Amino acid sequence: MPAPSPSLPVPTAAARPSTQHRTLANGLTVLVEPMKRVQSAAFSLMVPAGSSLDPPGKNACAALLCDLLTRGSGDLDNRGFTHALDDLGVNRGESVGASHLSVSAATVAENLPKALRIYRDLFRDPHLPEEEFAPAADGLRQSLRAIEDEPAQRVMLELRRRTYPAPWGLPTDGTLSGLDALTYADVVHLHRTAVRPNHAVLAVAGHVDPEAWFDLAAECFEDWEEKPDPPIEPGPRGPARDHLHHDGAQTHIALALPAAAYGEPGYYEAWAAAAILGGGMSSRLFTEVREKRGLCYSVSASLSGLKAGPGPDAAQEGRLFCYAGTTAERAQQTLDVLLEELTRLRDGVTKDELTRCVARAKSGLVMSQESTTARANGLARDWRHLGRVQPLSETLDAVNALTAENVSEYLATRPPAPPTALTLGPAALDWPD
Repeated sequence: MPAPSPSLPVPTAAARPSTQHRTLANGLTVLVEPMKRVQSAAFSLMVPAGSSLDPPGKNACAALLCDLLTRGSGDLDNRGFTHALDDLGVNRGESVGASHLSVSAATVAENLPKALRIYRDLFRDPHLPEEEFAPAADGLRQSLRAIEDEPAQRVMLELRRRTYPAPWGLPTDGTLSGLDALTYADVVHLHRTAVRPNHAVLAVAGHVDPEAWFDLAAECFEDWEEKPDPPIEPGPRGPARDHLHHDGAQTHIALALPAAAYGEPGYYEAWAAAAILGGGMSSRLFTEVREKRGLCYSVSASLSGLKAGPGPDAAQEGRLFCYAGTTAERAQQTLDVLLEELTRLRDGVTKDELTRCVARAKSGLVMSQESTTARANGLARDWRHLGRVQPLSETLDAVNALTAENVSEYLATRPPAPPTALTLGPAALDWPD
């Protein structure tokens, strides 16, 4: 099945309740799930310092902070930080989302506590060397320019701007104009005001002892001072229908429609509908747009969502995203067929389509239980979106309960609305009234 977001969420606990949690006095939640059959362990640490807190007009601040954090902390300089994690055999990652800055680490279980102490210093005692600001900005600038050369990626990023309100719809990696306006003082201020324990989540999975990890989390974070949540001023969404000129022989089409968000009634029906529409080589879009008519080289659909804030009570918005990449000559026909398939989806799905969809889902759900990294990430994601950990049994029950009739009913009851639409290519396309 597709990756957990944007699609069916990966379950984060076995059928029997095994995940334990505690919340420190400063608001940091610790989730621990033992997996005694493995020898590895992983953690995911989400801190509420995402791109939605970028200063107005400086959309790149959180992304640059993420880079500078890894350039030395505690007793380690830039190289020392990297070497220390490499010496522990850590597979690591750092990323920025709309609401959180996240780090993850996986290694043999006995080395993971040392890795957590290193990441503790990354958040609580970073060097943020001013002399590294310009090199870090240059590296980020190159990444953003690379996106300009990847029109498929660019059109989906730009669609988010037009689908979700600012600042949550803005690119989490920033923009070139935002980066150019950014100063070193902006990055330091973001760390000082936004990197905080309240609404943070530490999730651990693998060959671990929960009590030992609760003690370790208290050692590392119990005295971390809580800070007020920085204010966020919501801004407008972009235009509901737009075209971006791009010279070349290709046209890229991106659409978004409202859908149920994770945790809302109808979510699993929405997930199944997205998978049937464009979730693989047996999907309707692949079959009708690419195989039968040969209109495009790439077409897909997926379910995604946005949570406007760090806490579990923050508002959510779900979306069905569709994408097609084609030649400029076939772009209009591709768009027409894509819209026809979206309309036809409202007429319902078949039992055979749902059977294939559910089989892929159950296979992926079971296999995901073998990965400590996937489990830790899933724990943190569940807590952020639901305020609890959803057991595998609950997820499987929801998938098994799906029928062609209730998926079709979900689709029929969705209010008809024109999609948020964006095209990128040499010429704008014609849209139906």
